[in-house]
Amino acid sequence: MQVLTKRYPKNCLLTAMDRYLAVVRNMEQVVMIPSLLRDMQLSAHGYQAQAGASDLYSYFTMLKAIRMDVEHGLLPRQEWQAKVAGGKANGAETEAGETEEAEEERVSGQLDLEAQLHLHFASLHHILTHLTLKAEEVTRRYQEKTGQAM
Repeated sequence: MQVLTKRYPKNCLLTAMDRYLAVVRNMEQVVMIPSLLRDMQLSAHGYQAQAGASDLYSYFTMLKAIRMDVEHGLLPRQEWQAKVAGGKANGAETEAGETEEAEEERVSGQLDLEAQLHLHFASLHHILTHLTLKAEEVTRRYQEKTGQAM
């Protein structure tokens, strides 16, 4: 696993981002045959996986895609919306989304910017920490399956 070269405070967002990127890079280096992850369920600390839960291969591809976004930035909003829509031509969904978006902007305008920043910062830190744990779990499970357990 790569060692962090920069030192930030423990709860710094940059620390969480660096740790996430390092863990996902390690996962990519360890998982040489990603197809082995298919049909393996992510166990939540000893509990059985929920029915219908994603397999480890889905987590592996999602974690890699998120790493690309964190390292290289996000798509412009219009490109992202087009990608998410996937060519859906349902006008009612678009209108509902625009109405919801307008409502969200109205509510967010009422909150002060400092509170919004704190909320999003804390949420992003929590999400990155959670994704880091998922990447470590994918790596660990792959190593167990291939007999490479450390």
